[in-house]
Amino acid sequence: MGLILKLVLGIVFGILIGLYMPEWFTQLLLTFKGLFGELLFFTIPLLILFFITSGIAGLPQNSGKLLSRTLIIAYLSTILAGIAAYWLARFIVPLLTAAGEQAETSTQVLEPFITVDLPPVFGIMTALVLAFIFGLGIAATRAEQLKQISDQGRDIIEKLLAKVIIPLLPFYIAGVFAAMAHAGTVFQTLQTFGIVLLMAVALHWVYLTTMYVLAGLRHGRSPLSLLKNMLPAYFTALGTMSSAATIPVSLRCAKANKVNDDVANFVVPLCATTHLAGSTITIVSCTLAVMFLHDALAIPSFFTILPFIFMLGIVMLAAPGVPGGAVMSAVGLLGSMLGFGETAIALMIALYMAQDSFGTACNVTGDGAIALLVDEPTQN
Repeated sequence: MGLILKLVLGIVFGILIGLYMPEWFTQLLLTFKGLFGELLFFTIPLLILFFITSGIAGLPQNSGKLLSRTLIIAYLSTILAGIAAYWLARFIVPLLTAAGEQAETSTQVLEPFITVDLPPVFGIMTALVLAFIFGLGIAATRAEQLKQISDQGRDIIEKLLAKVIIPLLPFYIAGVFAAMAHAGTVFQTLQTFGIVLLMAVALHWVYLTTMYVLAGLRHGRSPLSLLKNMLPAYFTALGTMSSAATIPVSLRCAKANKVNDDVANFVVPLCATTHLAGSTITIVSCTLAVMFLHDALAIPSFFTILPFIFMLGIVMLAAPGVPGGAVMSAVGLLGSMLGFGETAIALMIALYMAQDSFGTACNVTGDGAIALLVDEPTQN
């Protein structure tokens, strides 16, 4: 929760700097934003390569039927959540932007003092293909040395995220909002984003209710009592902002719903890294909001956004256990598939991080529903 407070302060200070500070000071902040952005976009392909490789290679062995059933349900859950978010955002977000008045924008665009070109080692799609080749290959051949290398690479990137990128994000976000404040578009953006956040959290609960209705029908039990038993996991995730850190509580809640111990011990930890329906809801909702606010980005049709949602469910596999891991994994797709530039991606990161705890809470609570759907109903 401290990170959310820092991000909010970053937004506030960025707006104040853009509105009231001398231009040279704003340019100084924009210089940091540009340099940090180069490091961020350099890191993303490495994150995708090491985390997805390690995640696939680390899937449990010799548990074929249970593994395949769990992964199929988790992936379908993530995809359907993203599709629902698209249609809701497609309907609501245009109403928000149409109702708001267009703000006066500045004709003068501030530039950073210096720029550095730091191209990634390889592209996003290259990283994704390599991750699947090596991940599946390691799992098939039991290549322990390659598995160790992928795990160590994951640990290095996670350390970079936890010690450098995440702590500096508030300053990066401050630079983005300082530029918008100087251009005169910041208040319209904030108004739209606030309602989109409320919409995303509301959709989280619609999704959870649907999942537990299905689970209740399968087991002949009350969906409300099943959902009530998972509330400790929901509120724990609000505080930890990490699915992995919430696993012990999620397990206890799943077993309180009378899920078979062996099924719960298998499904809940696996879904902590493979099931991100709540994160998908927020990313898709925020994506539509950012695209409506940027004239340069064409609003995608359903058949344009669908491949993005399919890829999102894969790219977020084994997202790092640090706050914002899901959106960091999705940054490459936003640029390569939807044409997002640096400013649009920075807005996405700010908007997603503001509700990261709610998305994580939705993810882990949904894991309990998947455990119920995977488990066989008990015979009375």
